[in-house]
Amino acid sequence: MMSDDNNNQTAASKAPSHIAYQVREGKGDKGYFTRIGAAWPNKKGTGFNIQLDAVPLNGRITLLIPSEKTE
Repeated sequence: MMSDDNNNQTAASKAPSHIAYQVREGKGDKGYFTRIGAAWPNKKGTGFNIQLDAVPLNGRITLLIPSEKTE
């Protein structure tokens, strides 16, 4: 039987640690970010498992830590 601590850790680990974005250059220093996937630390903690819903044509992917700020 699992303890409540194990259940909480499992639920928390389902949220991605990073969000994958395609970044397109805009005018000046502005870039346009399009969410294309997410990443989670692997079990060993030495890398990430990345799930992409799209692949950018320019091959550039940026991984960012999720924030509560919405733009």
